[in-house]
Amino acid sequence: MMKIKVQVETLSEFQKDLKRLIKKYRTLNDDLEEVKTILKVKPDERPPFSFRIDNLGINTCVIKVKKIACKALKGNGVNSGLRLIYAWFEVEERIVFIELYHKNDKEAEDMERILANFR
Repeated sequence: MMKIKVQVETLSEFQKDLKRLIKKYRTLNDDLEEVKTILKVKPDERPPFSFRIDNLGINTCVIKVKKIACKALKGNGVNSGLRLIYAWFEVEERIVFIELYHKNDKEAEDMERILANFR
C-alpha cells in the first residue's frame, strides 16, 4: 500500500475554535492527533463517519467529520458530538482544518468561513 504524505494545515479561526474547546475537553489535542493520523491515510469522505458537504458552489472538496472519539467525553466514544470541517486537496495532498465545534454549541458548519477561505 502506498503511503501518502499528506500535509495538514489549519486556519487561524480553527486555532481559535480549538483553544476554546480545549478548556472544556482536555484530551482534544491528543484526540485530534488520532484524527490526523487517520486522515493522512484516508483523507476522503467515509460515511457514516464523514461526509462531503455539497452545494457550496466551489470546487474545493469540503468534508465534515461527525464521529470523533474524545477521551474527555467519557462514555460517548465516537458519538462525542464534536464536528470537524476540513478541505481536502487531492492533487496537492493537503488537508486544511477549517472548523471544530460541538454540536450542542451550534447547529451547522460556518458556510461563510468556508466560502471566505476557499472560493
